[in-house]
Amino acid sequence: MNGHLEKVWRAIRPERLRKTFLELLDIYSPSGKEEDIQLYLEEYLVRAGFDVERLAVEEDRYNLRVTMGTAEPQLYLVGHVDTVPAWDLEALGPQEENGVIRGLGSADMKGGCAAMVEAWLALSEALNQSELPPVGLLLVVGEEEDGDGSATFLESCRPPWVVIGEPTGLAACFAHYGYLEAGFVTRGHRIHSSLPELGHNAVESMLRVLLHLGNDSLFNRETSEIVYSIREMSSSRAGFVVPDRCEAWIDLHLPPDKDPADLQQAIRRIVAGADRFIPGLDLQVTFDFASSGYNLETDNRLNQILREIYPQMGLELRLDAFRSHSDGNLFFAAGAKPLILGPGSLETAHTPNEQVILDELSAAARIYAALCLGTRGGSYSSGI
Repeated sequence: MNGHLEKVWRAIRPERLRKTFLELLDIYSPSGKEEDIQLYLEEYLVRAGFDVERLAVEEDRYNLRVTMGTAEPQLYLVGHVDTVPAWDLEALGPQEENGVIRGLGSADMKGGCAAMVEAWLALSEALNQSELPPVGLLLVVGEEEDGDGSATFLESCRPPWVVIGEPTGLAACFAHYGYLEAGFVTRGHRIHSSLPELGHNAVESMLRVLLHLGNDSLFNRETSEIVYSIREMSSSRAGFVVPDRCEAWIDLHLPPDKDPADLQQAIRRIVAGADRFIPGLDLQVTFDFASSGYNLETDNRLNQILREIYPQMGLELRLDAFRSHSDGNLFFAAGAKPLILGPGSLETAHTPNEQVILDELSAAARIYAALCLGTRGGSYSSGI
């Protein structure tokens, strides 16, 4: 086993990985428009000698799946190829400086995808057919929206383990936050803007509702475990009038052991008394999406592998809970065990400064290769 891993690690080519990463970043692939990047990855993998399977999600949208070994895959490397929409189409391309590559989707998660593809190439190049581990590579669409790519895959396949390359700074996340999306609508009475006392301003009502929520101990950022962000707020646009409708959306992330249903009830309880402080309040609250978190035991084969290889790579193994929402919630709900681990960090994801350190990218490829080989059993201690 030691010899296998040594051979695979030697087959990882940082310059090839860098080139693949840059080419992925050069392809604009927001959710719903992933065909160009999937065509690139499909051609890339076919040229390397793999049989690539398309898994249809909807017209012109599909996942890509590749497997190796003779047995059913015990672990899948999972990467999503879609990104959030570009903040500036003129500044879309990747930028490289001092060993850091910036660009839309670099951390979330084209860096993880590139490292997984490189690990896959290295495994196939370094090992004989009989030595290949029973693993799969899955490149999915739609993660940044509703996870329809992973949901489609899970309709027919539920592997024991998956490794998802979301940006964790190479921390190993065997735990994952839950997620709740809360929608608020206030309604008022439209009147000419010069006569606000004769109408009812829905925006003012919304602001007071949000302040009322924020004053509750549940949303105290210094003491509460709940992580929340007011994502957007918009009002009716009808010219020079008092707005009669306002809508706001709040993202809520909650620790792995907290039930989103309990948080829904708590929010409804808090806002139920808001009309005592907000005259004429007309409020509707909806929860369109909820996903439970999870906390896997760390007494498992994958964590054992990480504990053995990180010191030999000169890295400190950090265990954490992934704080954002990801397809990991879907895989866990379907019965798989998801490890979230990838290059880059959440701090820069979805921002104009999104970035990945090249050395971290190469380290991720080595980690993914080791985890794949670990499905064959054995130990990595000594000799690497």
